[in-house]
Amino acid sequence: ALATLDPEVVASRYAKDAVLLPTVSDVPRDTNEKITDYFVNFCQLQPQGEILESFVQIGTNWCKDSGIYEFTMGATGKKVKARYSFVYVYE
Repeated sequence: ALATLDPEVVASRYAKDAVLLPTVSDVPRDTNEKITDYFVNFCQLQPQGEILESFVQIGTNWCKDSGIYEFTMGATGKKVKARYSFVYVYE
């Protein structure tokens, strides 16, 4: 979804009760509107992501992927390395 650079497409991938702890912001986002707002700004940087390390755990109706990724911002050339945790749930 991030490759579309469309904030609404990206935000639509989040669960209804998701909490986003953004990579390049220190403001937690706990509603779809706040998540979309974050991606409006983030997508303007034209991020290209690469997962460097990934650790996956699978359970009943959920999956967790945690690790390290790096974004190269196409708009600036700046690189941002960060840790991530994604929890996927069946809705």
